[in-house]
Amino acid sequence: MSLGIQPIHIVIIIVVALLIFGPKRLPDMGRSIGKALSEFRSGAKEMTEGFREEVNHPVTAQAASPRFQPSPFSAPNAPVTSEAPNLAPAGRFCIQCGTPNLPESRFCSSCGAKLPELNIN
Repeated sequence: MSLGIQPIHIVIIIVVALLIFGPKRLPDMGRSIGKALSEFRSGAKEMTEGFREEVNHPVTAQAASPRFQPSPFSAPNAPVTSEAPNLAPAGRFCIQCGTPNLPESRFCSSCGAKLPELNIN
């Protein structure tokens, strides 16, 4: 048998359950345990099928990225754009090609252009 449980162990468990719960409540408890196990198995099966579905049919990048939503505080007739606001990058990025570089480098490692000077106060 599985997990090292022998038939004598099962007999002892049944005898102890009869002594604790009595012969009247034991069939009801068996039914409730059986229902709980079947619900658990069906839930596990649904979860496994869901994971397999996600793996076999991944979400495309276009559907995964959220679209730009206008702010409720913007002007009512303001044009809606899908571009992010123009923010300054935090780091040493090349002005011409946009390649990230090491903080101590003076020239771009990709195109060779001079990097802007850092003003550290």
